[in-house]
Amino acid sequence: MNVSSLALLFGGLLVLTGVGGYAAYQTPTALIPVGFGLLLGICGLVARKDHLRRHAMHAAAAVALLGFLPSVSGLLGIPDLLSGQAARPAAVVLRSVMALLCAGFLVVAIRSFIAARRARTTSAGM
Repeated sequence: MNVSSLALLFGGLLVLTGVGGYAAYQTPTALIPVGFGLLLGICGLVARKDHLRRHAMHAAAAVALLGFLPSVSGLLGIPDLLSGQAARPAAVVLRSVMALLCAGFLVVAIRSFIAARRARTTSAGM
């Protein structure tokens, strides 16, 4: 699966996370992953054009990083969630899912960037 399709997949998962969180908890902040998912999906669609792929995938990686940074606090709240001490359990769960999805896409994107650079270096050396 190419990285533009993965951007669409991860974007869709973020949208589902936000919509599911809103349906379950009825709080508008649960919709935050929807915004990041839509941006990631748009980047994935733009990346289907060969001449825009590089820029779109860098933008997608930036979106994933910007989604990960504020949501990583959810991962730090997991111990409190497991012990029943979390003040807002829904926020911990939704932030954690968003952090994991954004981090997962970021890892895939960086690996793709490295592979593309190696391929360019190899083809230029021949």
